[in-house]
Amino acid sequence: MQPMFSRQTMFILYRGTNIGNGIAQAAYYESAVAEANGLSNAQAKGVMTTLAELAVKEVAESGVFLIPGIGRLVRVDRAARAGRNPATGETIQIAAKQVVKFRVAKAAKDAIVPVKATTKAAKKKD
Repeated sequence: MQPMFSRQTMFILYRGTNIGNGIAQAAYYESAVAEANGLSNAQAKGVMTTLAELAVKEVAESGVFLIPGIGRLVRVDRAARAGRNPATGETIQIAAKQVVKFRVAKAAKDAIVPVKATTKAAKKKD
């Protein structure tokens, strides 16, 4: 199977993580995957690159790519709408387009940001 993107394009897509600012770099994820699965770093890099290629291909073809327990990449159609030019205040027409969004799975969301007690439950405790 011939890759959908060149290695340089996939490098940009996969390595697009921020350097600094407390955001982990791709090498961190590669070494974590390698260590957890008994792989070499080169093999783990191949796994991560293949996953990125597969995600791009599936969203392009079917509009959705699911990563169980984490979330899904979804292609969404945005309708045409009216907007405003901030410099002149003039009303402009914004064309319809397709965008890609990431929707976090409920399990991941709840693990990262615990669910707060409802206000009724909080009032009962008082």
